[in-house]
Amino acid sequence: MTEALFRDDPYLKTLEATVVDRRDDGALVFDRTLFYAVGGGQPSDIGTLARADGTTIPIVSAAYGDDAKVTILHRSADGAALPGIGERVVLSLDWASRYRHMRMHTALHLLSVALPYAVTGGSIGAAESRLDFDIPDPDIDREAIEAAVNETIAGDHPVSFEWITDAELDANPGLVKTLSVKPPRGSGRIRLVRIGRPDATVDLQPCGGTHVRSTAEIGRIAITKIEKKGKINRRVRIALVDDAV
Repeated sequence: MTEALFRDDPYLKTLEATVVDRRDDGALVFDRTLFYAVGGGQPSDIGTLARADGTTIPIVSAAYGDDAKVTILHRSADGAALPGIGERVVLSLDWASRYRHMRMHTALHLLSVALPYAVTGGSIGAAESRLDFDIPDPDIDREAIEAAVNETIAGDHPVSFEWITDAELDANPGLVKTLSVKPPRGSGRIRLVRIGRPDATVDLQPCGGTHVRSTAEIGRIAITKIEKKGKINRRVRIALVDDAV
């Protein structure tokens, strides 16, 4: 089992870990990791692995194995000299890439607040991100939605997470906004991301992704495009305007 520390501390940038498995295809498994494994529309983290002899190996992807998401497989660049089982290494994130994903992911949650419709799909990228909505009304006021999201961002709302049981989620089905991605089950508990305080919640929904601590860290966003993808399906694309945040 891989201890996924990104769930509890998305700001962790470097970490010592032990190789516990090395697959035939070259994938490495560590006892713990800070690399986010691709899923829920969010790309995996990238970064490096440093060995005791000073050798540095690029980590180009991380993904869950076929074991109910308890193992995370890390893949290195082709031809890299891989560490052996039991070896201690230092894992380091490409922080610029991770932090953009954190800002983008939190911004998409706020977009789902400004557009309170069922979400049918989504994707997070460094340059642009999107959500797909089932919207019966074909007319969307792009400027009004963009202003609403940026107003909430400027509100400097705290972002936190908490855990509920599968049964508690079943009793509150309205928490699930995304129709295309179901909350992961099997472990007996589900992670909720809350924007705002418990007595003044802006958004609350199941999510395993990485997020910023406060909406103010997102900086301003722009809605770059709204596309018609079906009779009632609208794709809304956003980009980060404030790269200096």
